[in-house]
Amino acid sequence: MAGRVFVGFGFGPIQAGLFLFEAAASGAFSRLVVAEIVDDVVESVRRAGGSYWINIAGKGGIERRRVVGLEIYNPSKDADRAALVQAVAESSEMATALPSVRAYGCGKSGDPVDILSEGLAKKLVDSSLPAAVLYAGENHNHAAEILEEALMSRRGIYGGKRFQALNTVIGKMSGVVTDQGQMAEQGLAPVTPRASRAFLVEEFNKILISRITIEGFRRGITAFEEKADLLPFEEAKLYGHNAVHALMGYLLRLRGAAYMSQAAAFPDILAMAREAFIEESGAALCAKHAGLDPLFSRGGFAAYADDLLERMLNPHLRDSVARVTRDPRRKLGWDDRLVGTMRLALSRGVEPRRFALGAAAALKALAAEEMLSDDEAMESLWAGDAVDSCEKRRVIDLISVSLRELK
Repeated sequence: MAGRVFVGFGFGPIQAGLFLFEAAASGAFSRLVVAEIVDDVVESVRRAGGSYWINIAGKGGIERRRVVGLEIYNPSKDADRAALVQAVAESSEMATALPSVRAYGCGKSGDPVDILSEGLAKKLVDSSLPAAVLYAGENHNHAAEILEEALMSRRGIYGGKRFQALNTVIGKMSGVVTDQGQMAEQGLAPVTPRASRAFLVEEFNKILISRITIEGFRRGITAFEEKADLLPFEEAKLYGHNAVHALMGYLLRLRGAAYMSQAAAFPDILAMAREAFIEESGAALCAKHAGLDPLFSRGGFAAYADDLLERMLNPHLRDSVARVTRDPRRKLGWDDRLVGTMRLALSRGVEPRRFALGAAAALKALAAEEMLSDDEAMESLWAGDAVDSCEKRRVIDLISVSLRELK
């Protein structure tokens, strides 16, 4: 594996604290390269000699770890762009960790599809360059397919035997800390010595990825686990992990809690979260995917729930209720974590009354943020979605009952 090159796109906590960190820890790569469009961040890492710090929240406290040897480039600058194109051509593993899949082929300066398509074009015509995989780290069930479609549209790039984009299930909680008081209190290392922010991530690194089909390909990052069919596990994350996280967050918000770890002080919320995890989303997912994997059994899902709830309550992670509950309109989306989980449960004959209560709490947050009545907020949802009227009525009825319970 000597001489391997790793290339990342986006320098946030998931790229820095997961992909680049695991690539560095593997010892399999001679070069770590990352693209970042914020020039101040690029200059800060360069002044630090190509090094940065992450803070890892474990059960016992915070561990500070330094990553060295990073090459960081701004793709909106010509010289840096050329260096990134060549790094892509020479890479064997890459990762995107961007705000959303909308960044693919956005047409803006530094568009990752531009860099990737040009670098991959070199790779595909020069057999001396290595085959490569790309971990699509955006929170989307079909990120890899969307990226490959964007590459096809841009240059007719199709990987085949030389390149493959992989979907990922990233259950790792992380964030950026900018509060100087919190940084001092927890002893967090800033990203670089002069930076005013810190990356704080949990120690969890059991990341699932699509099965690699490139013949003979060996990953440098061996910590990730390949799955032949990733979609059921993506559903377990969205309708299990993400849904319960949101349910807890919106109920804690009503109680005035600042951090997710404070759920330990509200045993009724904690008990409801566990019941929702196992009896509603778990029951529905186990019915849908029975026999696929040990996860999709009552015992397997209960163990998954208990592990996640323990991690969510980690006080060292300082996961804020404000972060978990931001953008309630998106989280009340027809296919998203709260309503999507309700719909999944209903499709399997499970009444999602606990998730309906979480959705009602999210609706209250939406109404407050947009200065709407509860009825107006409800009427404003799912306007552009193809929604079955009967199914919509069942969802609305459950949320309406829960709104009365909240009052």
